[in-house]
Amino acid sequence: MNLFVIGDVHGCYATFLKMIDRWDRKTEILIQLGDLIDRGNGSPEVVKLARHLKKAYADQAFFIKGNHEYEMIEHITNPPNNNWLKQGGSETMHQYLAAGRDIKDDVRWLQTMPLYWGNDHIFISHAGISEKANKPFHETSEYGILWNRSPLRDIQKLQIIGHTPCDWPIYDKQSNSWNIDTAAVFGNQLTGMKLKQSGEIIDWIHIKTDKRDMKKK
Repeated sequence: MNLFVIGDVHGCYATFLKMIDRWDRKTEILIQLGDLIDRGNGSPEVVKLARHLKKAYADQAFFIKGNHEYEMIEHITNPPNNNWLKQGGSETMHQYLAAGRDIKDDVRWLQTMPLYWGNDHIFISHAGISEKANKPFHETSEYGILWNRSPLRDIQKLQIIGHTPCDWPIYDKQSNSWNIDTAAVFGNQLTGMKLKQSGEIIDWIHIKTDKRDMKKK
């Protein structure tokens, strides 16, 4: 099957729904590369949808852990995590209260999220494998796969990441990597990337951020 990789959602539920409508379940594996939550207006709804899709399409839908999921897990299991609260966590907590949704149950699901998806040609993670990383899968490392913002290592595979917002998908030739976090939560767009499992790009999907997902200025 082909792949349909989606960038950082950050609580942009209405926008995420529009992107999911572009998923061909008959021919594509869905992979979302982390940061489902925080900053947008619909974090509980985004997680609810992700859980539904994972349950319905267990072998065909994958949701990768991002640093915001990690931070939320830390706050709920070992409070307080003040960094998360300052980075959108307080608003997410209020959204959960307003929605009447069990945040602890969702956190148990977030804890099951993998750190990456990969095959012989492609490696998909939230922040990528840094050229500076000695232990890339250590979840608290500055250069680890959840937090890295330094140049990526050439791992002889195409890397697809998010984490660092940009206006448009950015390809880095030196590391053979794409950053597809196109700042949906800041009013830009959510990006989806369709490609073969060999790494050959088939199509790009760009969904302008739905105004309902953003804070009113």
